[in-house]
Amino acid sequence: MPVQYAMDSDTTGTEGEQPSAGGSIAADSSTATGTVSARGSGPDADASAAESVIAPETVFEVLSNERRRYVLHHLKATRERVSVRELSEQVAAWENGIEVAAVTPKERKRVYTALHQTHLPKMAEVGVIDYDRDRGTLELTAAIEAFDIYLEIVPERELSWSELSLALSSFSAALVAAVALGVYPFTLLPDIAYAAVIAAGWFVVGVAHTYVQRSERLGGGDPTDLSETLRPLD
Repeated sequence: MPVQYAMDSDTTGTEGEQPSAGGSIAADSSTATGTVSARGSGPDADASAAESVIAPETVFEVLSNERRRYVLHHLKATRERVSVRELSEQVAAWENGIEVAAVTPKERKRVYTALHQTHLPKMAEVGVIDYDRDRGTLELTAAIEAFDIYLEIVPERELSWSELSLALSSFSAALVAAVALGVYPFTLLPDIAYAAVIAAGWFVVGVAHTYVQRSERLGGGDPTDLSETLRPLD
């Protein structure tokens, strides 16, 4: 069964607000990710993130908010360090169903404030992004691999791939049994024909699985098409 989570509320404030002296957020906590600095960068930070283990429930918590999903989607698609301003404009465009060029200053400011004050610090604390609040830039860390391992996002009311594989396996077993027992009309074709049917079925499912999985993961396809229903990978 898909697992659904309530959407987090966003914090409002003033765009461009800077942190107090030091300008950094440290997440020295007992979470599964260990200690992660929001301003850490470079090979050491990536190595630390890669060695950290992000629990599945932490991954679900991050993805339970639409804006955080948009952030990860944009970063996975660009694969480079981006500015919070650029990110805010893109997220505002997705939220309002418009082009980036049509985003108003008010729409961008609302998203900027929520990201700057709430979502990006939270994601940096988890360790999935390297967020430099002083410069207003961020990028993914190696910890993003935990999201690929644990999750896929599937449309509501759609069968999971494990359920589809089970159905195809059941059909294949029934077909093999019918041919082996000589049940009519399965005696009309040679055994090799039914073997080809089974092989073709698995091939089609494999190709479809690869295509759909890539388009429905964060970083692929249109993020506004991604469901709020999250489920562990099969």
